[in-house]
Amino acid sequence: MGLLISFSHNKIQQGDIKEFEKLFRKMYAELCHFANKFVKDMDVAEEVVQDLFYNYWKNRERIEIKSSIKSYLYQATKNRCLKVIEHNVVKGRYNREMKIQYAQAEQQVGQEMDAEELSQIIDKTLDELPERCRQIFVMSRFDGMKYQEIADKLSVSVKTVEANMGKALKLFRVNLKQYHGVTC
Repeated sequence: MGLLISFSHNKIQQGDIKEFEKLFRKMYAELCHFANKFVKDMDVAEEVVQDLFYNYWKNRERIEIKSSIKSYLYQATKNRCLKVIEHNVVKGRYNREMKIQYAQAEQQVGQEMDAEELSQIIDKTLDELPERCRQIFVMSRFDGMKYQEIADKLSVSVKTVEANMGKALKLFRVNLKQYHGVTC
C-alpha cells in the first residue's frame, strides 16, 4: 500500500520552498505522463508541467485551491495541454493559410512576369513586321476588324490581307514558341 503524502498549499503560499520542492519531486513525473496523453510529445508535456510549476510558485499567494493541490495540478495540467493543442491547431491553420497565400503570390508574380515578358515579345514582334503587315495585324487582332473590313479600309484585296496575316502569325509563332498554348 502506497504512502499517502499530503502537501500544504498554505505553507507554499507563505513561501515554504521545501514544501514546494517536495510537491515538485512527487508530482512532476506523474504530471508529465498525464500531459503526454494529451499532447503526444514528452518534450512538450515537460514544458507544460514546468510552466505550470513555475506559474504556481510565482502566483502562489493569489491562487485559491478549493480541493487538493493534486487535483488542482491535474486540472491545471489538463487545461494547459488543451491550450497547447488549440494553439497548435491555430498555428497549423495559419501555416496552411500562409502556404496558400505564398503560393498565390508566387503564382501572381510569375504571371505578372510572364505577362510582362509576353508583352515585350509581342512589341518586339510587331516592330519586326513590315509596316503594311503590322497595320493589318493590329486592325485584325487589336481592333477586331474582319478581313473584308480591313481590305475595304486599306483598298487592298482580301487575299492581300490574308497573306499579310499569314506572315504576321508565322513570325509570332516563331517568337512565341516558348509559350505553349499561346495562339495568335
